[in-house]
Amino acid sequence: MKAAVVDALGSGFALQDVDIAEPVGREVLVEVRASGLCHTDLTVATHAFGDFPPPVVLGHEIAGVVVALGPDAGEFAAGDHVVGCLVQWCGHCPACLGGRAYQCGRPGTTLRDPLRDGPRLSRAGRPLTQGMGLGGFAQRALVHENQLTAVPRRLPFAQAALLGCGVLTGAGSVLNGARVAAGESVAVIGAGGVGLNAVSAARIAGASRIVAVDVQDGKLRRAPAFGATDVVNSATTDAVAAVRELTGGGVQHAFDIVGAGATTELALRMTALGGGVYVVGLAGSGGELRLSLPRLLLQQKRIQGLIMGSGNPRRDIPRYADLYLRGRMNLDDLVSRRIALDGIDAGYAALQDPDVARVVITSF
Repeated sequence: MKAAVVDALGSGFALQDVDIAEPVGREVLVEVRASGLCHTDLTVATHAFGDFPPPVVLGHEIAGVVVALGPDAGEFAAGDHVVGCLVQWCGHCPACLGGRAYQCGRPGTTLRDPLRDGPRLSRAGRPLTQGMGLGGFAQRALVHENQLTAVPRRLPFAQAALLGCGVLTGAGSVLNGARVAAGESVAVIGAGGVGLNAVSAARIAGASRIVAVDVQDGKLRRAPAFGATDVVNSATTDAVAAVRELTGGGVQHAFDIVGAGATTELALRMTALGGGVYVVGLAGSGGELRLSLPRLLLQQKRIQGLIMGSGNPRRDIPRYADLYLRGRMNLDDLVSRRIALDGIDAGYAALQDPDVARVVITSF
């Protein structure tokens, strides 16, 4: 099959012939119909980030059709439409049994034993790293069934692909992590793909005021279509003063989608007495936050890091699919461009354009 391979850090994505194994155990072979371009994959492809050494096949936002199953796979049937998710969960540890798949203590159980079964992916007889257990920048993906969720067949593949990461993270941070309630106020710092899903979820939750904050007007122009009541350009405006004025003293919930020290500080200053700050993203270089303990105590604020929207993929992905199909969640405006498998480098370059929300591979 054809796959986009990263042979060395920073070398780009090269279309090559790759061998994919037959499914064993609880593995499922999926014909990939759509694969979203997420910045995390680009970070892995250009920096030593995570345990995914090159040569590697990345791509973790996938949607497709089941074509074959391992002998122990019992969750799906051939022809099912599925969405992949990078959350690797065993299903048996205390976290999984408690509904916290994103905190699974044994994620490695979703991987095959390469000594016994050989690699899932190889090239000329040599193994390739499979990024995040998915490897969706390819015509087919061999995935443990726990990393897949069935979705309705009428759900378009391009929109479906975004459910497993961008939507799960952004919407879940609002609905699961912060549990925003009707009438509360929200600020979302960073109006890219994940941030727009947070905005959308805040609208679904019934938030009374939803302020999107970014440094690019192109991104902010999209935010009202997802439910933002107000937009603030923090490059040209005192964002803290603007948010406090709009909300009468600050928001109950501020989501830092960027994940830099400066943006988390902004989020803290935007929140009202007793407000919550949720760190959802992580800037490429990371960051540090200096805290005034008296301020934190006296203002009774809380800071929480959220991974994958505190999501349970098997519960949340069908929920978001249903919201989209009923016209309550905007996924159509997220899909800005559709590209072919050999256009990944150009696709990531296009994401630098503030008018582009997400790029999705739909031609394989």
